[in-house]
Amino acid sequence: MKQFLFFVFKIIVVVLIIAIVLDFTYSEAFAVSPKRGKIGFIVNSEPKEYDVVILGSSRANNHFVTKMFQEKGLKAFNFGMQGSKLFESDLVLKLLLERKNKIKTVLIDVDVTLLSSKKSEATILKFYPFISSSPVIQNHLKELPDFNLMYMVPFYRYAKYDSKIGLREVFFCALNKKSKELDAGGYSALEGNAFKGVEDLTNSNPTRNLYYEEIKKICNYNNIIFIPIMTPMCENTKGMDYFDKVKELYPEIHNYENAVLEDKYFSSCGHLNDAGARLFTARILKDFFNK
Repeated sequence: MKQFLFFVFKIIVVVLIIAIVLDFTYSEAFAVSPKRGKIGFIVNSEPKEYDVVILGSSRANNHFVTKMFQEKGLKAFNFGMQGSKLFESDLVLKLLLERKNKIKTVLIDVDVTLLSSKKSEATILKFYPFISSSPVIQNHLKELPDFNLMYMVPFYRYAKYDSKIGLREVFFCALNKKSKELDAGGYSALEGNAFKGVEDLTNSNPTRNLYYEEIKKICNYNNIIFIPIMTPMCENTKGMDYFDKVKELYPEIHNYENAVLEDKYFSSCGHLNDAGARLFTARILKDFFNK
C-alpha cells in the first residue's frame, strides 16, 4: 500500500512539474509578443501617448475608422473588440493606464452593451495569459467563479481554452506573427450590404452598469475627456425607443443612432460597412474633434 501511495505521489509531482513548466513556457511566449492581438499589444509595448483611445464592442471596432483620426493629426487606436462588453472595456482602460499610457480622450460605444453587466465569454479569454503578471487583471477578475483555478492552478487556463490561447497561439507568439486585429490602427472594416433580418429591441431595457460607471470615474480621476456614444443601427430596427431609454438612464451619452440611416451603409443591421463607418467617423470628427 505504501509503495502504491508513493507511486501515486510521484505521478502527482511529475504532473505538477510538467504543468508548471508548460505554464511558464506559454506565459513567456505571450509576454514577449506585442503583435498577437490588442491585449498583448497593450501589455508588451512601450507606453504611448494617445489623443484618442476607442473602446467598446464590435460596434466600436467596425464603426470608428482610426486612419481618419490620424489624418486629422490625432494619435488614435481602436481597442474595440468583437463580442466585448463593458466588463472588458473597463479592463482595457485599466490595463492601458497600468502600463503607463497617457490618454487625452476616451471614445466609447455605449448602447446595446447596457443590456448586460456580465463578462464576454469569448473576449475575456484574451486577458488570461497575462493574469499572473498584471495586478489590474487579477483584481478585475477576482470575483469570477473560476478565478482561483485560473490564477492558482498551473496550466489550467491554457488547457481549458486550448483552442483560443493554447499551442497554436503560443506558436504564433513565438514567431511574433502579427494578428489582423492590429491592422488599420485596430479598426476592422466590413464590406457589403446584402444583409437580411433586423435588430429587435422592442422588449429591451438598458440597466445601470457598474463597469460603465467605473470607466466614467477613471476618466474623471485621470483628467481624461470622456465621450460615450450610441452608434447607428439600420433603419428597420424595431424598438428604436430603446435609445431614448438609454438617454434617460445616462443623459451624458450622445445619441448618434440615426447619424447614418440608409441600409446601403450597413453590413448587418447592427454594424456599418466601411462606407458607412467612414461617413459616421467624419460626423464624429466634425462634432467632437474639429478644433
